[in-house]
Amino acid sequence: MSAVEIPIDRLEPQTLRRLLEEYVSREGTDYGEQTYDLDQKISHVMRQIEAGQALIVFDPETESCNIVMREQLR
Repeated sequence: MSAVEIPIDRLEPQTLRRLLEEYVSREGTDYGEQTYDLDQKISHVMRQIEAGQALIVFDPETESCNIVMREQLR
């Protein structure tokens, strides 16, 4: 079974915030030479989600949520 997209309006604001925090704080997340604080990183990812460039998905196999770039799903 493949991952299921979760629209952001289906998540409680606190849940969405925690998911975004977890995503942007992962090791290996590269923002180039620029330094951004946590809120700036979260805003950047939210803009990508709102623009449809990134998606929140649920994987039923692992029972976990993740944020992925749309082109990763192709």
